[in-house]
Amino acid sequence: MKTPEIGGLYAITPDLMDTDALLSRTQQAIVGGARIVQYRNKLAHRSVLIEQARLLLQLCRDYQVPLIINDYVDMAADIDADGVHLGQDDTKINDAKKLLGQNKIIGVSCYNRLDLAIRAEREGASYVAFGACFPSLTKPDAVPVTLDIMDQASQSISIPMVAIGGIRLTNAKPLIENGCAAIAVCNELFFAKEIACTAAQFAQMFDETYSERINTF
Repeated sequence: MKTPEIGGLYAITPDLMDTDALLSRTQQAIVGGARIVQYRNKLAHRSVLIEQARLLLQLCRDYQVPLIINDYVDMAADIDADGVHLGQDDTKINDAKKLLGQNKIIGVSCYNRLDLAIRAEREGASYVAFGACFPSLTKPDAVPVTLDIMDQASQSISIPMVAIGGIRLTNAKPLIENGCAAIAVCNELFFAKEIACTAAQFAQMFDETYSERINTF
């Protein structure tokens, strides 16, 4: 199976214990234009994590959208998810590849460090994530990252860059314009009054940026 392309609106699920609400909100995000979903829940018991992950995977398969599991490589392997996202202290990239297979997505958090991104690419990561780009409710203590760092990264690595942390409709466009293939959004998306509409607005930014680049030639 070909590894799915990384790009566009990257939806990261919040810590929802209500599985029906989680599925409903995720479906709305996908319908609106989310092209990747990451399942992240730091509060749930293992049994709930597995149940929610399996149901999310079925939902994502119905819409042909890849599901990434945050941190839990073993769970991603057990349910045959499309990939995993790793932090600095999580499973190593090579070990994740051995467990998941060569065609799965391996995302890596690089925070505000270009050296981690270069190393992640060298070790076979599918994409790297930089953040927090802005103050984040999900990770209030996350280190900040600047557009300058992303600009340096875009000239140093060839794998896709994902921006994460405090991203809203009002601040997302410069990230896309500075080379981010995807923007990862949690609270601004999943707690919006109109989730599908908000997702569509984020997705449209990528189309607009692409059109602007074409028009410059």
